[in-house]
Amino acid sequence: MWPIEPAMTDATMPPSPTLITLGCRLNTYESEVMRSHASEAGLNDAVIINTCAVTSEAVRSARQAIRRAAKDHPGAPILVTGCAAQVDPAMFAAMPEVTRVIGNHEKMQAETWKPATLLGGHEKVRVNDIMSVRETAAHLIDGMEGRARAYVQVQNGCDHRCTFCIIPYGRGNSRSVPAGEVVAQVRRLVETGHHEVVLTGVDLTSWGADLPGAPQLGNLVQRILKLVPDLAQLRISSIDAIEIDDALVEALSDVRLAPYMHLSLQHGDDLILKRMKRRHSRNQAIALTQRLRDARPDMAFGADLIAGFPTETEAHFDNSLRLVEECGISFLHAFPYSPRPGTPAARMPQVAKAEIKARAARLRAAGDKALVAHLARHVGSTTDALVERGATARLPDFTPLQIEGDLPPAGRVARTHITGHNNTHLVGTLA
Repeated sequence: MWPIEPAMTDATMPPSPTLITLGCRLNTYESEVMRSHASEAGLNDAVIINTCAVTSEAVRSARQAIRRAAKDHPGAPILVTGCAAQVDPAMFAAMPEVTRVIGNHEKMQAETWKPATLLGGHEKVRVNDIMSVRETAAHLIDGMEGRARAYVQVQNGCDHRCTFCIIPYGRGNSRSVPAGEVVAQVRRLVETGHHEVVLTGVDLTSWGADLPGAPQLGNLVQRILKLVPDLAQLRISSIDAIEIDDALVEALSDVRLAPYMHLSLQHGDDLILKRMKRRHSRNQAIALTQRLRDARPDMAFGADLIAGFPTETEAHFDNSLRLVEECGISFLHAFPYSPRPGTPAARMPQVAKAEIKARAARLRAAGDKALVAHLARHVGSTTDALVERGATARLPDFTPLQIEGDLPPAGRVARTHITGHNNTHLVGTLA
């Protein structure tokens, strides 16, 4: 499961088309591809809503975004795509505000966005069987509008079937972008002035399994660092802890690889992990974080943990609570479990909603405490930070920072002295 990011619009960007992106970092990347295709096709007044299906709440947010977009852009075509649209196209097609529903594979094809194809005829749903898709192509973009960093999709889909997750049915089976195409995209982004590039995918550590010779993610990372020497910083998106390979650990010796990993852990109890159909144990998670810190002492970790998974007892939950400290998780995404229709977990004995809410609050409190300790360790240091927007920047280990003074523009690096923190961000001045 990935962290759900807030909706983003291009209200401050060139006027059309309007993109509303919900969900994961991969959706962010794909929205830029769609923006390019739709702009080239002349869909100047269209509103494109790129949805997420990771939870029932994400689907509800998508429906709200559609209704809000129809009010804010009266008369504009409302084009709905993304995982929620792929999983349940009929539900979105039934909404009177929606002009077309577009599948996850179709949305990445330039042909889809031609007005004659998209708006011609009366077929409201353009969604094919995602499981029939066998390849993922590299989509070259010059950068991310309004963003300090750029994302590169290297993989799509997932071959695993975690009992709480609907995403494989929205994304299809795992498929990889060949290494040469990834390197070309990274090189192009560096040439257009990007300081940081983020590798992203649905199940990132499965990259390469479907390619000749079955290379692993660490091989790709080492190849990028070697062949794009002008890349200042490479970052890895959310990854499955059990599949981190030796070459990826070795790559951490290159300081250009950001010292931050966001781990898809989900729980801290072995029985619940088994019922989730996760492939790692509690002890394996703890051992991995120690191994990565041994390779890179300045490493920081984020993680996803679910509170209140079906059959979870207080003892099971306590194991998750203790995992925050035992793995040294500084950036915790704590999710209250909610049953996702169509998943095996939705048919398991459920924990009472009030208990789920209470446990999620306790988990978030543990995460807040860990973040404060992480921030305190930085106070008094002098370091480089990548400027994002306004007075906001991030350290290489992903720690957010508020900087006082006249900052360079977004995408540039600022040398900063850390003077304190406000429990959520570091505070500093230009050095």
